[in-house]
Amino acid sequence: MPKSRRVNHVDLTHFARAVFESAGVAPDNAEIWAETLIWANLRGVDSHGVLRIPRYVELLGSGDINPTPDLRILRSAGAIALLDADRAPGPVAMRRAMDEAIAHARDVHVGWCVARGITHAGAVGHFALRAAASGMIGVVMTASVPLMAYHGSRGSVVSTNPIAIAVPAERRPPLLLDMATATVALGKITQARNSGSAIPPGWGVDRDGIATTDPHQVATLLPMAGMKGSGLSLMIECIASLTAANPVIAPALAGRTGTNMNGVAIALDVSAFGDRSTFLNDVDALGDAVARQPTAPGHQRLLLPAERGNAVRMEREQTGIPLPPGTWSGLAAVAAARGIAMPTPRS
Repeated sequence: MPKSRRVNHVDLTHFARAVFESAGVAPDNAEIWAETLIWANLRGVDSHGVLRIPRYVELLGSGDINPTPDLRILRSAGAIALLDADRAPGPVAMRRAMDEAIAHARDVHVGWCVARGITHAGAVGHFALRAAASGMIGVVMTASVPLMAYHGSRGSVVSTNPIAIAVPAERRPPLLLDMATATVALGKITQARNSGSAIPPGWGVDRDGIATTDPHQVATLLPMAGMKGSGLSLMIECIASLTAANPVIAPALAGRTGTNMNGVAIALDVSAFGDRSTFLNDVDALGDAVARQPTAPGHQRLLLPAERGNAVRMEREQTGIPLPPGTWSGLAAVAAARGIAMPTPRS
């Protein structure tokens, strides 16, 4: 069976940027988009990395993603901003939304930016960390069309709407929770298809609503923790879409076709509550206290949110990002069609 090829992350970033520029994306926006994908790959979240490039190129070609968006602030009042993303590449829209949220938080200690009409944003933890880098707590959510069963439904009713929370610390890296409301993100199914592997039970069901371990038979995903996951997804639709006056789920269930997405970026200035250094040191103390607790059989140590991804990043920055055969062939087809050289695999 063909093996994965490992590619240097810098070379892969240049490749992704070149592909997006060839599709009409401005260089600065292509850089943001490429950086977001490679960030996910570096942290081991390959479901949100470069394997999505062929689909993104299709959506750019069809106009479902706007390569030259006109991002505009429609409303700004106190802590609140409403951004019209004009179907921009998702990472471009959510970077702008978080920057707006941070700017508002510097003025009034909290910033809340709703981004209307975004496209797939990738691993949203990337944008939550942008707030943490500014010494703030960051929260990011996105809402999209039905991709996941509602607890008890046969087919897709809600989406895999992700939520990410980043919390800065004094001497530790920021804590980062980045999760979909499904048991796994849809990209994990794509990844399994590309690698020719089965999926675990509980990830998805076929068109009859019956559980399957064949990624090619998955018709919809299952919510994490049953009704908790589907309920959380529904609430994110309220927070991200209804506030933007751009409902996604109800129109889709009524028969509207096509893609439609919204996002929320929140930045919270912790200094509004008291001494910032005390908070940051308390985050460190919390991490230390959790990490010192005894482990259950089969676990070497307790991992705090982001520790696994940080460790994978350190390893992949040294050894390269592995690209399974299916991902490599998909990228090669895009490269050949656009006259772009593939990155050279590491020996």
